[in-house]
Amino acid sequence: MIETDQLHSAPSDCDRFLFAPVGEDKNGYVVTVLSAFARLGLDPRKEASDLAGLSRPAARERLDRLLAGFLDVPALRQGHWLTAERLASLLPEQMRSGATLRDDGTPGGVRTKPELPVFWLLMILLALVQILYFSLSGTGE
Repeated sequence: MIETDQLHSAPSDCDRFLFAPVGEDKNGYVVTVLSAFARLGLDPRKEASDLAGLSRPAARERLDRLLAGFLDVPALRQGHWLTAERLASLLPEQMRSGATLRDDGTPGGVRTKPELPVFWLLMILLALVQILYFSLSGTGE
């Protein structure tokens, strides 16, 4: 059963995407992305958030795969790629801008490791301690 918090949730950045039409089903009803994802057994908000975190080409490709398998809208059998392209353009940009993405659309990329400067600082400190120790121990002969 759906909790009432989910029914009355605040609008998200993905609402424009989620409420965009995918096409008409066999009964003539307009199917939205939210409805299509639900019919595919996916959590629409989670899927939209995941797609928004991908690069534009990766999101378009994932949408295309999902829509190709969605048989409730007859028009998608031929035009799922164009629909995926249109829908991918509705995904929010700000979710993508905060993360570095690799070419395949997965999070990652080049990150600086904070441990590296600490490591070199400790190595320099160790070298100074050794220099001081051996220079002081050699003066007592």
